[in-house]
Amino acid sequence: MAEIIAMPRLSDTMEEGTVVKWHKNVGDKIAEGDILADIETDKAIQEFESEFDGVLLFQGVAEGSTTNVDEILAIIGNEGEDISSLIGGGNSSKEEPKQEAKTEAVESKEEAAPAADIPDNVEVITMPRLSDTMEEGTVVVWHKNVGDKVAEGDILAEIETDKAVQEFESEFDGVLLFQGAKVNEPAPVDTILAIIGEEGTDVSGIVANGGKTSTASKSKPEETEDDEKPVVVELDVNNNSKSEETNGRIFASPLAKTIAKDKGINLAEVKGSGDNGRIIKKDIENYQPTQAKAETKTESKPAQTFVSGEDKVIPNSQMRKVIAKRLAESKFTAPHYYLNVELDMDNAIEARKQLNTVPNTKVSFNDIVVKAVAMALRQHPAVNSTWTDKEIIQHGDINIGVAVAVEDGLLVPVVKNTDQKSFNQISAEVRDYAGRARDRKLKADEMEKSTFSVSNLGMFGIESFTSIINQPNSCILSVGAIVQKPVVKDGQIVVGNTMKLSLACDHRTVDGATGAQFLQTLKMFIENPVTMLV
Repeated sequence: MAEIIAMPRLSDTMEEGTVVKWHKNVGDKIAEGDILADIETDKAIQEFESEFDGVLLFQGVAEGSTTNVDEILAIIGNEGEDISSLIGGGNSSKEEPKQEAKTEAVESKEEAAPAADIPDNVEVITMPRLSDTMEEGTVVVWHKNVGDKVAEGDILAEIETDKAVQEFESEFDGVLLFQGAKVNEPAPVDTILAIIGEEGTDVSGIVANGGKTSTASKSKPEETEDDEKPVVVELDVNNNSKSEETNGRIFASPLAKTIAKDKGINLAEVKGSGDNGRIIKKDIENYQPTQAKAETKTESKPAQTFVSGEDKVIPNSQMRKVIAKRLAESKFTAPHYYLNVELDMDNAIEARKQLNTVPNTKVSFNDIVVKAVAMALRQHPAVNSTWTDKEIIQHGDINIGVAVAVEDGLLVPVVKNTDQKSFNQISAEVRDYAGRARDRKLKADEMEKSTFSVSNLGMFGIESFTSIINQPNSCILSVGAIVQKPVVKDGQIVVGNTMKLSLACDHRTVDGATGAQFLQTLKMFIENPVTMLV
């Protein structure tokens, strides 16, 4: 009997996964424990093992593609087994009869549904994206009602975006057959705003299908270069545009106008590829100033043309999307405040030299800081805490998360029970985690259950910085570089070694005085590492 394998939740924050590589192909025999695929989560790339024996009958996700947790990843069963009902949306082979009946009912319902193909005499207008951050728009007022005649260039409605209220022009002639957005009710971008066509046309099927075609998209005659009739544009001495065919007006879609305005592009220099030379979105996106200069006739001396650098579009990785989501949640839900202190590192430098004389020992200053943080947390349990809506949890274990920079983000492996480990143990563990973090080989449980985090940018020469709290922690410590500078000791100016620390605290759990007392203890441990050996 076939078994559906869903995309697993491989970390506590994972919402979707990407198949990096399939180790088994459709038709291959599978044994329990075999590696099916490498899956990229928001934190690492992990091997995923099969729990079943059988044959791989179906791969639900292509290599390099992403799907949500609990969606079909694969189906394993007997060779030749029919899994059509499972692929169609079933979740258990035991329910095949019910599933088939349900499928038949859906198919019959679809047959009875009105045709959704869009006729040539009908134009579906969707809610436009009038700014780069716009996700929905609100119609403030309709200037045309259902049944009104509409001419190209007429104002259909005024639309409020996240930034302004803008007039929206029609690009088509006809009659307003349908209004898809009600006044003062937000509508998502790309949903039906209006439908324009010939009077009396039935558009109920188009509306029911959300303006999309069920079989084939609306076809338009393929345009060739010979069919195009470009607008001939000239610039007068005042650099104002005029058109020989449009009596001075340049026809462009509202979206094209908005993008052109944002990019500082003069529409008079753009060649339109739409109907009758209308400038559309792709014309603006493909616009090259050097081409425009050659193609545009001008009576005055042409201005100097600057060629802009090409934008590089980088798709967000799963890690980057989760980092963005979690840090935004932390920054805007936890009331951050910051405490800063400067340390005398002379004793710490000497202590590190002594520690590293021991065979097979390589302790870094970061290891000393991590150990000192753990020792200080034992004395200040309020800092080793988590806020919830119902209670504050003061953790019994002290688990320090150590931030590690990787190619496309940041990972925070966790040193468990840090206060109970020696400098050497902490050093070995952090170096192992850092190496595997950069190779994306950390396991999910190695990045969970932190109670406090440390971020160190000292190796980059950064003297001081602040960090965003890594929730559910209450605090994060930012560690700067050790700097030589003049200091006053015993009334004399001498060369000293100093280091700055910044503690970000969640004010819901850690009051200012509590954070200050913790920093005092931490300062004492780092400035006198021998006290951590007692």
